[in-house]
Amino acid sequence: MSRQKPPHRIPGDPGKQDMLESMMRVDHAGEYGAVRIYEGQLAVLGNSADRADIAHMAEQERVHLQKFNELVRANRVRPTALLPLWHMAGFALGAGSALLGEKAAHACTVAVEEVIDEHYAEQVAALDLEGDQTELRDTFETFRLEELEHRQTALDKGAEDAPGYEVLKAAVKTGSRLAIWLSKRI
Repeated sequence: MSRQKPPHRIPGDPGKQDMLESMMRVDHAGEYGAVRIYEGQLAVLGNSADRADIAHMAEQERVHLQKFNELVRANRVRPTALLPLWHMAGFALGAGSALLGEKAAHACTVAVEEVIDEHYAEQVAALDLEGDQTELRDTFETFRLEELEHRQTALDKGAEDAPGYEVLKAAVKTGSRLAIWLSKRI
């Protein structure tokens, strides 16, 4: 099996170190936001039938966040300056979706996890091209698969039956993509 050559960078492309730092910064922010979304959902849903599933997903997100806390520290990566915004926005998104009902909370999860799946998949592909970041690549892939489990759990819990599912899903996906774009840069 031949190893692929590292990607050819042209002027204006981020260097490898900048790319890695951006990945860690945005993923740290994303996992932080995910924890806050689930905290908001749990605050509203109280002792609902779906609490255990949401609490399990929240715990997995806390593990992801802890790993990114370690990576950010170890690699001296500056976290996004938007963490205070994601603190409030994540909780508000979680609580707001839960106020619309359990199915709407699950619809929020589906939307976020679909965007995160795409995001992690792009990062894994970029790291595959680099060829020398196996541990980081494997971490991203492990987390991507867990995010897909969250999406499936939410679908199994009736996310698609939420009133206005397609509109809610589209709005949350747009917001998630904007949060990724901003967190990479700020």
